[in-house]
Amino acid sequence: MQTETKSTALLDVQGLCKSYTAPSGTLDILHQVSLELQQGEFLAIVGESGSGKSTLLQLLGTLDSSDAGEVRLHGTSIFKLSESEKAKLRNQSIGFVYQEHHLIPELTALENVMLPLLIQGMTRHEAQLRSEEILTRLHLQERLQHPPTRLSGGEAQRVAVARALVTKPILLLADEPTGNLDEATAQTVFQAMQALALDEGAAVMMVTHSSALAAQADRMLRLHRGQLIQISTSEESL
Repeated sequence: MQTETKSTALLDVQGLCKSYTAPSGTLDILHQVSLELQQGEFLAIVGESGSGKSTLLQLLGTLDSSDAGEVRLHGTSIFKLSESEKAKLRNQSIGFVYQEHHLIPELTALENVMLPLLIQGMTRHEAQLRSEEILTRLHLQERLQHPPTRLSGGEAQRVAVARALVTKPILLLADEPTGNLDEATAQTVFQAMQALALDEGAAVMMVTHSSALAAQADRMLRLHRGQLIQISTSEESL
């Protein structure tokens, strides 16, 4: 029963389309993209540069609007929300990790992670306890008071992962989260993100150029010419 299947999916995307106007004409980025993501699932999306992977995450994260289609997160149609409702959804239900960690340089690692909780209205004491706990689980207990400038690339990215998951979102969107890291460090960050997301009960959608990382996901899709194609995690050539 198709209706029942949709109702059980944490994320339900149907017929998503997005295009941009350029001097050369209209650029079709996404065309009739449909997918489902279950609670606790780790989905990797691969594809060549410019295939629309980042655009897809921006739409799912309510950072951009679509031309057509519908996205439901936990049964809520996100494109029908007001801007204030979208901001609340991003703060409470969606976590973001980017290729650049985007940590605030004036704050310590601990303070960077505490910030989303403070915005939610949590007391400083509660936010500190929660942030210390999640950073410790990422083996960063010795880096709590370090500013981003004193962290390695891998450490900074793990802090970014902690910040994204500290609010216990139901969905984590990761856009090339290990793109600036060497292979060994990328694997460490990926495993930390995967384990923490699983512990926190978050579903993960990650776009990546790394075939090695994508093959470790529960499921893999390729974005090609604006459409998603199901591929096996055992496929070697991405």
